[in-house]
Amino acid sequence: MTVKWITCWATDRAAFGLGQQAWAGLRGVPGFLGQCGGWSRKTAGVAQIFGFWSSRSSHEEFLNDTHDRLAAAQAGTFEEVRVRVLDQRLVIGSGLLAGLPAVSLLRLAHCHVRQGRAAHFIQTQAELWNPGMAGAPGMCGGVLAQNSESECLVLSGWRTADDHQLYLDEHFGQRYEKAGLAADLDDVTGDLVDLDPTWTVIG
Repeated sequence: MTVKWITCWATDRAAFGLGQQAWAGLRGVPGFLGQCGGWSRKTAGVAQIFGFWSSRSSHEEFLNDTHDRLAAAQAGTFEEVRVRVLDQRLVIGSGLLAGLPAVSLLRLAHCHVRQGRAAHFIQTQAELWNPGMAGAPGMCGGVLAQNSESECLVLSGWRTADDHQLYLDEHFGQRYEKAGLAADLDDVTGDLVDLDPTWTVIG
């Protein structure tokens, strides 16, 4: 699966949100699996959107065919956009798409992996982090995707913000120490995203 991560700096939140609903036109596009997103809790006016595709080639075909027509609905509602396309490496729990109907909060961790540490980072994610998150109350599913040897995105969906906070309070610190992330990562940045259900599109 291919994961598309879009960050937009909106100039008009209401108009941007209304335009985002036009992406319902993605339904039926070959290779499209789903899309979700909402507003950042970290930075006012920033929208975080995640699209899921069966392959990079299906996403490229969409860009060359349908994209511009759908994007026209949001013209003039944002001043900057950043797009990353990554490849799924691991599924957390039952996967984010499967659990999406129950999600209200998305947690993203953008990880910059040290040279030569990617294999260890992904192995630790599979053996330590993923089982722990999958068993946490209120965790609805997630994905680890990779763009290059040094860039990974860990995206998880939570039923409520309280569920995510409980996981942080009771489990995160212990697992962080055990995983040895300080040796794997040069940097990690995160965000919490309040999911807007009107932006969710299932293929």
